Amino acid sequence: MIVGSANPEEYGYLSSESYSEKHARNMREIINIHIGQAGVQMGASCWELYCLEHNIKPDGTLDAETGDASDLSFDTFFSSSGHNRYTPRALCVDLEPTVIDEIKTGPYRQLFHPEFLITGKEDAANNYARGHYTIGKDFIETTLDKIQKIVDQCNGLQGFLVFHSFGGGTGSGFTSLLMERLSEDFAKKCRLGFAIYPAPQVSTSVVEPYNSVLTMHTTLDNFDCVFMMDNEAIYNICKRNLGVERPSYQNLNRLISQAVSAITASLRFSGALNVDLNEFQTNLVPYPRIHFPLVGYAPVVSSEKSFHEQHSALEITNACFEPQNQLVVCDSRQGKYMACCLLYRGDVVPKDVNATIAQIKKKKTIQFVEWCPTGFKVGINYQAPTVVPGGDLATVPRAITMLSNHTAISEAWIRLNHKFDLMYSKRAFVHWYVGEGMEEGEFPEAREDLAALEKDYEEVAADGEPASGDDAEQTEF
Repeated sequence: MIVGSANPEEYGYLSSESYSEKHARNMREIINIHIGQAGVQMGASCWELYCLEHNIKPDGTLDAETGDASDLSFDTFFSSSGHNRYTPRALCVDLEPTVIDEIKTGPYRQLFHPEFLITGKEDAANNYARGHYTIGKDFIETTLDKIQKIVDQCNGLQGFLVFHSFGGGTGSGFTSLLMERLSEDFAKKCRLGFAIYPAPQVSTSVVEPYNSVLTMHTTLDNFDCVFMMDNEAIYNICKRNLGVERPSYQNLNRLISQAVSAITASLRFSGALNVDLNEFQTNLVPYPRIHFPLVGYAPVVSSEKSFHEQHSALEITNACFEPQNQLVVCDSRQGKYMACCLLYRGDVVPKDVNATIAQIKKKKTIQFVEWCPTGFKVGINYQAPTVVPGGDLATVPRAITMLSNHTAISEAWIRLNHKFDLMYSKRAFVHWYVGEGMEEGEFPEAREDLAALEKDYEEVAADGEPASGDDAEQTEF
């Protein structure tokens, strides 16, 4: 077998299929689903970055000067409609029109297929029950029909990437309704989430703890892996590293899009060590319920500072293990790592990566659980990170995204459960949920499930024998 050949005929093979036909037969498409305000705004930033990386213009045509029509690697994320036009394999859903209207009137309005931008007339009003039981119910069949339409255009669907927030009404309620149906209809496909998680101090909604606990309970078994980020951590990175005094959502989303782009780069470009969707699960999820890796990204540096810094593989890897460069507020120096996935991109060679990991393993502050001594999964992609012109980030020769399954994320569950308990002890705001057709019994049921998750993390962190996969799934309260 000849590996790395761009064209089999170079080696004297006569084939009735063209290279592009062979490529189409081996394709592994990904469908992106963006739900609610946070999901759609993250999506807009991600697709803006993908277009820059693949030299696709805002109208969906390939840039004649810099684009390469023979390189079909980005077909995993874009579908070709002929005439040199490319359309994202993406669906945007929001129960109110404002955010999707911004896409429809923005610079990328010609990029997205108008049929796959679904909006309602009234939003979920920060209410999980409205997104799940009343307003969401009217949109679920339309949404599933559109998803099926995108699936029908795929030759070998690999899975779904779902972008949403835990705290919003649409992001929590409608996401959980959709995931229930997706896990029935596409049980064998990967379902990965990128979730904006409630931050400790910064909050846009009083009932965030209710929405988050309810959506955690209903989606725990329907996602294979959920990458966690919170606005407060990203806000602090923008202020500290980029000198943006008052970061907007666009500043935050452009930073998130860099991490998402690095996670998906190996699906869109060739590299020395590619990582596909299934590999994330296999390497990062030790037990089915413990599937919430932290995301870290480095270097985050502004143009003024970038020329004064080295950005060597060791330097950026060390930076990624610092709590202040992680996109969730929690102290990774406390607790232990269960698994760690390091995704390098740009000018990085395997020799440097091996030396870097050897150095990292010597550090006392980076502790792995006793039952997982190896711990590291590595991906290397030669495509250097791209930045949005006029944005805050400097162009750098190499970058790293770290996905780590760490026991410290249980801090986030403990904070969330505490806030939930304070409100639910007084039954505050519960009538809004019951009024939308939800049974009050769902609240204590969801809270018990999260208490069980907290306990699962405690058991995993404890030295000695780990909890078995079955025990971790069936913790009783």
